[in-house]
This record gives sequence, structure tokens and C-alpha cells, in this order.
Amino acid sequence: MLISQILDDAGNVAVVVRSGSEACILNGVGSTYELVQEAIGKGQSLTECIRGHELGAAVDLEKLAEERRLLVPIHHPDAAHMHLTGTGLTHLGSAATRNAMHAKSETEEAEAHVTDSMKMFRMGLEGGRPEAGEIGVQPEWFYKGNGYCAVAPGGDLVSPGFCEDGGEEPEIAGIYVVAEDGTPFRVGFALANEFSDHVMERQNYLFLAHSKLRPASFGPELLVGPLPESVDGTSRILRDGKVVWEKPFLSGETNMSHTLANLEHHHFKYDVFRQPGDVHVHMFGTATLSFADGIGCQEGDEVEISAPGFGVPLKNRLTFKPRDTAATQVKVL
Repeated sequence: MLISQILDDAGNVAVVVRSGSEACILNGVGSTYELVQEAIGKGQSLTECIRGHELGAAVDLEKLAEERRLLVPIHHPDAAHMHLTGTGLTHLGSAATRNAMHAKSETEEAEAHVTDSMKMFRMGLEGGRPEAGEIGVQPEWFYKGNGYCAVAPGGDLVSPGFCEDGGEEPEIAGIYVVAEDGTPFRVGFALANEFSDHVMERQNYLFLAHSKLRPASFGPELLVGPLPESVDGTSRILRDGKVVWEKPFLSGETNMSHTLANLEHHHFKYDVFRQPGDVHVHMFGTATLSFADGIGCQEGDEVEISAPGFGVPLKNRLTFKPRDTAATQVKVL
């Protein structure tokens, strides 16, 4: 089952449920967040809660995508209570990708020298898949922003005026809502574009935190239920309507050095991320990005991320604000 949010003909938010090829509006529900809160309150699964509502009119999600009426599949009514975060070096090819980004000549990079990225990756290989109920090694973790950074499918991912670059990262994101007692509930999974500044990161690994503070998009549809063991997706960049880069990406636990449970533990072990009512969009990482293949994204490029079972592809246009060299001014009270 897939869930999405759209703007209906009256301009209001509507929840859409897709089972098979048919997508219909879910009556009596104002948002996915409202639906999740209802399910938690009733002690039901999300599927059971959905079955308690009548289906309304059928909709054409592909047509709505063309009309830019698709929204992120879940949002919090107060954007400050929605958190965009992620983990890196979690996929079996991710260390090679990261090292390609930070590549040096063979003389500079002697065999004896092991990068911090490779050390982190090896830690995941050795301790990222603990037995059920046990705690494994913690992954690389980063913060992207709050709900104000969430861009709807079809919207523009905008790099700030101080950026060095802006490029796509095709990922799977876990979607969570925290109950009143502080228990995180996983709602499902969605495609995500974890937009980042790879040139800035390449200058110095300690700039990773700066490079991640960018907008991101996820959806359009949210997969309810378990994540497939292997997700075989495709990421591509179109420039002036022509494909300039295309590559498969793999996700799911078969292709990861960490279990989902381990990644979830190391995010939600912090009390600050178990605040009642908060929404979390946690991106699980990737081993595929165009920057590692020497592709530089340009103004107006469109990124398309798709995977079987996740519904409508996630599409976003990349734009760049004009270079801003003026310092931000802080006033004294």
C-alpha cells in the first residue's frame, strides 16, 4: 500500500491511498499526520486504520505530478517539529564512492593510509549488523534541517548563495512519528533526494555538517509496511530534456552494512529525537551519486529518482542562488 498527499481541486490537502494501480482519496482524513495519530491513538496498524475510512474519488497521480499538485507524503502542522536527518557510509559501495569524491594521487594516498571514511565503513561492516535486540556500532550521522527544508516533489532544490556545488543523492528514507509516550513509530518508507554540497565536503571532511544543511525532497508516495530486502532503483539527471547521467542505485538491507534497526536505534537513542508528536524523515544513505562520476549539476537540471514498488518517481529541479559574498549581520539588542 502507498500513501501520498495532494492538493485537491479546492486547494486543500488530501490523503491518497494506492493499492495496486488505483489511487483514491481517503475520506475523513485531513493529512497523513492526522491519520497516523489516529492509528497510534486507537492502537491500530496504519493499514487497519485506513480500512476504517471510506475511499473517495479516484485520482491520477501522474497527472497531478505534471500539475505540481503532489506534496511530501507527510508533514507536521508546525514545520519546526519535523526533522530531516540521515546516515552515511551505510551501503556496501559507499566507501568507494566517498573515496572517489576525496580522491588523491597514488603517491599521496599510500596503501598504508586509511581514510576516516574507510575506517567508518569498516566499523559498519564489522559491527553494523548486530543480532536482534543487541546494539551495534554507531554510523556516521548528519542533520539536514527541519520541515522548512522539506521540498515537495516537483519543487526546486535551491542551493544557497554561499554554496560550492549542489548535487543529488538518491536514497530511501524512513518516516517516523513519535507517540505521546515518546515511542517512535515507523510509518513507512519513501524515495528521497538528499541534496548536498559535495565540493564543500571534498575540501575538508569536517565540512560535512555544512555540506548537508540543504533542502531535501522525499516521496511522492510512502510505502507502508516493511522495506524490501533489496531496492533496485534508478537515478538520472536530465538537462534541457536530455539524459546526461543515469545509474542504478541499490538499497535495502541486502545492500547495506548496517541493519535498519541499528540505524534507527542510534538516531532515536537521543531523548531530543523522542519528543511527543514530532515527525522524523531519516535518510539511510547511498552508494550512487553523479558527483563521484565527475558530473557537475547545473542550473535547471532535473533529477529523477525511481524504484519499483515506490510509485510515482521523485522529480526535482536544481537551482542556485546568486553568489552572496556579504556577511550576515547580527544586530545587538
